[in-house]
Amino acid sequence: VQSWLAQSFPEATGPLLTHRLDMSTSGLMLATLHASAHKRLQHQFIKRTIEKRYVALLSKLLRPGEYVVDLPLRVDVDNRPRQTVCFSHGKQAFTRAVVTTTEGDSSRVEFFPQTGRTHQLRVHAADPRGLNAAIVGDELYGSAGERLMLHADCLRFRHPGSGEFMEICSPAPF
Repeated sequence: VQSWLAQSFPEATGPLLTHRLDMSTSGLMLATLHASAHKRLQHQFIKRTIEKRYVALLSKLLRPGEYVVDLPLRVDVDNRPRQTVCFSHGKQAFTRAVVTTTEGDSSRVEFFPQTGRTHQLRVHAADPRGLNAAIVGDELYGSAGERLMLHADCLRFRHPGSGEFMEICSPAPF
């Protein structure tokens, strides 16, 4: 994505991408054309004022409703790139999840991560202390499939120039 942006916008100054997605995750990413805009958006990510919503299909039926998962994460040193829950050395990871519908043997969930740890949503979904239902197609924490059914579908933030609230959404393709 970074290479495509640099090629497509050669006049851009400074870093282009303001955040990242796991390689298998589809959806929205914010990019900037100017270093000053990048700095302002990065500040919003650091201060956790940007609201992020992801949509996922989980591998089990869950009761519709809201769930909170607060499990600290760190890299699994014996099995990289996997992450693991670790209460003694992990970094805080907090996710709010809303089960919106059930379809067959799966549940459609909206995730609202409050922190941005590597594989956070994937671990919080799959871990027995979390939702105990891996994301469909998650080869690291569940079972491989056609694709990882995780999509970054909405971002809400303040425009780095005007300061007005913006909401950008891209519906999940599944």
